[in-house]
Amino acid sequence: MNILQINTSPRREANSTRLAHDVVASLLAAHPGASVTLRDLGTKPHPMLDEAALGALFTPAEQRTPEQAARVALNDELIAELQAYDVIVIGVPMYNFGVPVQLKNWIDAVARAGVTFRYGASGPEGLVKGKRVILALARGGIHRDTPHDQQLPYLKTVLGFLGITDVRPVYAEGLNMGPEAAARGFEQAQADIAAALA
Repeated sequence: MNILQINTSPRREANSTRLAHDVVASLLAAHPGASVTLRDLGTKPHPMLDEAALGALFTPAEQRTPEQAARVALNDELIAELQAYDVIVIGVPMYNFGVPVQLKNWIDAVARAGVTFRYGASGPEGLVKGKRVILALARGGIHRDTPHDQQLPYLKTVLGFLGITDVRPVYAEGLNMGPEAAARGFEQAQADIAAALA
């Protein structure tokens, strides 16, 4: 098993990072021979999709300037990682009911027509298949199974669009509601981790 851990919080001591570490530790306990690669988008953010990046992506490879080729190569690296790993663990904090910009930039980088998805006569087809994604979702409040949880539907939609349908959420919630609530949140997370690994 090859495991890719993606941390997306800009905080070094983030609850989502702690939760992602817990998931990976459980995976390693279950699969001692597994390898782990860490991609920390908090300490090394991926650049946003701007006009220059779009220009590079829509320029044929043989016509790209060195600067354009270098920019596309950054996205290529993330796509190669996504394609190479069996299990992807993503630490996801909740910011204003959505995902952090670090994660959105990663999504914009790996979602590429003709590479990770394509359009055919019957509509879109995801090309990244046979993967399991475990989402380590850390929230200050409690949003699971409520209309406020816009993260999980969004992430399931975009990952499914790429062909990844095995998406398993792990929740640590109530983390800003006092020490007892935070302890309960991480206790519940352990049960979710066990379910995600089953």
